[in-house]
Amino acid sequence: MSGLAAILASSVAVPALAADYIEPPVIEAPPVVEEVYAAPDVGGWYIRGDIDYHWTNFRNGDYILYGAPGQRGKFDDGDLKGAMSLGAGIGYQVNDYFRVDLTGDYFFDADFEGSTSGFCGGVPCTSTDRSSMSAFLLLANAYVDLGTYHGFTPYVGAGIGGAHIKWDKLVNDDDNGRTEHDGGSEWRFAYAAMAGVSYCLTNRTKLDFGYRYSRIEGGDMFGYANNAGPGFDDGFDVHEVRGGLRYQFTGSNGCEPAPQPIAYEPPPVYKQ
Repeated sequence: MSGLAAILASSVAVPALAADYIEPPVIEAPPVVEEVYAAPDVGGWYIRGDIDYHWTNFRNGDYILYGAPGQRGKFDDGDLKGAMSLGAGIGYQVNDYFRVDLTGDYFFDADFEGSTSGFCGGVPCTSTDRSSMSAFLLLANAYVDLGTYHGFTPYVGAGIGGAHIKWDKLVNDDDNGRTEHDGGSEWRFAYAAMAGVSYCLTNRTKLDFGYRYSRIEGGDMFGYANNAGPGFDDGFDVHEVRGGLRYQFTGSNGCEPAPQPIAYEPPPVYKQ
């Protein structure tokens, strides 16, 4: 009888204990934490292509005359017309604010018109001179990008290198008739300064629009003919309005959209 009573008592106690169990209270989770993916590092190789229209300032020139020892002549005036050029280059975006590239630009023929004064059969006369000049400009450049604002990145830069200048024949017309001088051709020292702005077209491609000033040193202009020459120009100041595209192969060029935050909500913590 006592064993039966014990069993009955235990069966009554278990439900009582179960009824007394209370679920642990939930402690309120901390505020939602936002995790932001880091933006990709800016930097990588790019190629570029450019087209421009330029104006070239002829800084005058002189030439040797053989009528008297040591006598030299000088152009009364000279003018180089505007012309087009095409360029290409390869560069590296180092970081958000600095990049470098190597560029080559071919300047198509710019017509030259000038005049000189002298003597024709002992009588003073003025001649008309015509030629054309083309060039290949090779520069190593460095740029400072001044920050990106709504896809626009203003910049300034400078370059140093050389220019291969090629003059066509110089045709000289005066009262004695026509004389043709062979044109000069040689490499010369050159440097440049530029400013502009680029615009993000895609996350790899930028449109580039700007201005470049180039200074090309003087050198051979034409050879000897009919008791005059050789002649030498004093160099050029070139003013270019340029437009082009830059395509970056690797890394980031700063055109990607801003990284979006990802909300992270920790699980609830139960009080022990």
